[in-house]
Amino acid sequence: MARAGDLAERLGHRFVRPELLEQALAHPSLAQGRSPRRAPPYERLEFLGDRVLGLAVAEMLFLRFPSEPEGALARRHAALVRRETLARVAEDLGIGDHLDLSRGEDEAGGRTNPGTLADACEAVIGALFADGGFDAAALLVRRAWTPLMEEAASPPKDAKTALQEWAQGRGRPLPAYTTLGTEGPPHEPRFLVSVFVEGVGDATGSGPSKRVAEQAAAAALLERVTT
Repeated sequence: MARAGDLAERLGHRFVRPELLEQALAHPSLAQGRSPRRAPPYERLEFLGDRVLGLAVAEMLFLRFPSEPEGALARRHAALVRRETLARVAEDLGIGDHLDLSRGEDEAGGRTNPGTLADACEAVIGALFADGGFDAAALLVRRAWTPLMEEAASPPKDAKTALQEWAQGRGRPLPAYTTLGTEGPPHEPRFLVSVFVEGVGDATGSGPSKRVAEQAAAAALLERVTT
């Protein structure tokens, strides 16, 4: 596993307390049987980083889109701080290569697990904030998230919202979602969800979380009714 110092260089920050970055890379699977000299798991820094990221992205959007209303900014914000986006940033930074995992978690593919990558990315942001304050964390967020922010010329509208608006515009009841089940190993489950709109029918979708599966199902039904 690459040294945490290598990641610090990619982050562009010289840590006064390098143990904070070590903690940000320590997976919770290490908690049992952890030696006193090993860093505690990253959950507390993840909690902190989640809040710091939310504020930093909100500031970016507020300044970049001065004429957009709150609702449009909120949709942009939700897209930029969701798990899939965090995992994408973590991959770009190479965070997975630096994670400190238990042997079982490593063998199970923890270094490429989107949920783990997203959590660790938030923890790294939390470590930057704890070591250098908001400016240190916001510097990374601006560098990593600005290209993602610029990808969408208009505020994104997720498939669930679009399907709901489509149904309401035609006087139909709201879409109803049902979780059909899960498959795959515990560390990487796949959820299967169906969505039903009265007078239209249903469609199914799958994903690594219920939210993603619901979005996939909504997108499938939208494609059917709009093509």
